[in-house]
Amino acid sequence: MICSPINELRQVPREPVCVNGIEIPYDEIAREVQFHPASTPLQAWKAAAFALAVRLVLLQEAKQKNIVAEPAVDDQGLRETEDEAIIRQLIEQELKTPRPDQQSCQRYYEKNKDRFRSQPVFEASHILFKASKSDVKTYAARRSEAMNLIKILREAPSEFENWARKLSDCPSARQGGNLGQLLPGQTTSEFESELSAMTPGNMSSEPLESAYGFHIIYLHQRIESRPLPFDAVQNHISTYLRDRVKRIAIAQYIARLLSAAEVCGIEMPNARDLRVY
Repeated sequence: MICSPINELRQVPREPVCVNGIEIPYDEIAREVQFHPASTPLQAWKAAAFALAVRLVLLQEAKQKNIVAEPAVDDQGLRETEDEAIIRQLIEQELKTPRPDQQSCQRYYEKNKDRFRSQPVFEASHILFKASKSDVKTYAARRSEAMNLIKILREAPSEFENWARKLSDCPSARQGGNLGQLLPGQTTSEFESELSAMTPGNMSSEPLESAYGFHIIYLHQRIESRPLPFDAVQNHISTYLRDRVKRIAIAQYIARLLSAAEVCGIEMPNARDLRVY
């Protein structure tokens, strides 16, 4: 039988959650639940309870080490809470993560070269016939207009820029339809797929339909994806490897603190599932 959300909530444990004799109030766990989306309310409650237990054991350890909060302020002017500052300072004090050497970065690069490629770049122009599917008659008429212009441009492709200035409903009409250099993700999925299928120096054979209406596309140039040299990505790799080592070290550190603490009322996950809350 499938439980309803109400039934799930009734199953939320009422056993106190304690860390070294300090109880985490039930209401505090209930407020924390919103930050732990899960497939069931019970799972969300368990995740919230564990998150607060981790936070508490870290704060208790920081107190034993006499760490005084020195909240930092980020580039946007947001200031850490005292608890956030204490936990950050504890981690920085207890865990020193060295930056990977060049040989480690080079080995990672050689094993993962496919991850380090430039994005393809498209240089294209288009003519947009704006249309909405909600107006069936106008929609069909606009497609017909686009198709007729394609026939004209087949005979005189050099006139693409002039026709774009006259007819395109896109602001790019002022530049003769020129969209400049485009990277993946900068246009609609339909537009991007059409560009990928086209040969540079050619125009789309039929109007391309999108949420904006109908497009006639001219692809000027395509710069293919290519491998990036190690020197261009070394800093990125170094930061990634350092962060990965740091995450593992933090998980192991929390696991040690929890194993040495008296914790009741929650299930203890594997060390690999741990993170700082």
